[in-house]
Amino acid sequence: MRIKAATIMGAFALAACATGPAAASDNPRVTLETDAGRMVLELALDKAPLSTCNFLAYATDGDYDGGSFFRTVVRATNANPNPIDVIQAATPRGSDDDSRPSIPLERTRDTGLSHVAGVISMARDGPDTATSSFFIVTQDTPSLDFGGGRNPDGQGFAAFGRLVEGLDVARRIQMSPADGEEQLTPPVTIRSARIEGEVPEQCRP
Repeated sequence: MRIKAATIMGAFALAACATGPAAASDNPRVTLETDAGRMVLELALDKAPLSTCNFLAYATDGDYDGGSFFRTVVRATNANPNPIDVIQAATPRGSDDDSRPSIPLERTRDTGLSHVAGVISMARDGPDTATSSFFIVTQDTPSLDFGGGRNPDGQGFAAFGRLVEGLDVARRIQMSPADGEEQLTPPVTIRSARIEGEVPEQCRP
């Protein structure tokens, strides 16, 4: 079942109108089965509802199935003055997949989250441009937070959850062979992305 753009915007509206934060037990989990192993994500619905509902919309519709972790950035070999340690994933349509509307940037200044090892975050160009592509942080990387220097605009990236299982898998993917453009050779296939249980009420139309 494909979730329409209007459905996603309805989910955003529900999330924005929530009367209070979700309990920790209400935070959904998503299992990623990859060619490199299994990772389990706990998403911060209570702190980053827009990014969480967006990710769940793609996952529950099967959009990540057959996608891949296609990019690796390793601090020790990164020439950027603000080096990072991440692996980036996309749907089969690629990192510029615009099959759904882009979402507002949930800044770490506002969510209280931080890009520590194991955190999942939304890839983006400018603010409010994130769609489907996400990345997982393999080492603490504060330059990805609001005010950090990795992006010239200083707005940081939208952290919205963390690995509760499989950080070793993420680190193994990070150290897989890559070319000079940070592209994994070959990419690591995402076999499936499945939510545990039901989609939270906040993310339903």
